Amino acid sequence: QVQLVESGGGLVQPGGSLRLSCAASGSIFSIFAMGWYRQTPGKQRELVATITKSGGTNYADSVKGRFTISRDNAKNTVYLEMNSLKPGDTAVYNCLLIYSDSSNSVLRDYWGQGTQVTVSS
Repeated sequence: QVQLVESGGGLVQPGGSLRLSCAASGSIFSIFAMGWYRQTPGKQRELVATITKSGGTNYADSVKGRFTISRDNAKNTVYLEMNSLKPGDTAVYNCLLIYSDSSNSVLRDYWGQGTQVTVSS
């Protein structure tokens, strides 16, 4: 089994900052990528940012220049530094893990339960 432990969400004023973290553990042979998606009621889940094992990153246009994703491979942990937060960033943020559980297995994905980020004055 795989576990993802997310933390760092909360309430912040517009212009403020938050740092999310997501730690993966369990039956993981190798991690291909980790990332963050977000979802608000009535809308589809959308990409925020992803990072591969080698450090390649991808960001949604709406967060470029404000959010930074990073990763600690030794700890199987991904971080999302969110600055200059806007009310439109309010959402449940879900961690995504793309991994293999053996040397011969296909890549699998696993989602965290999510952490709420609310940007409001």
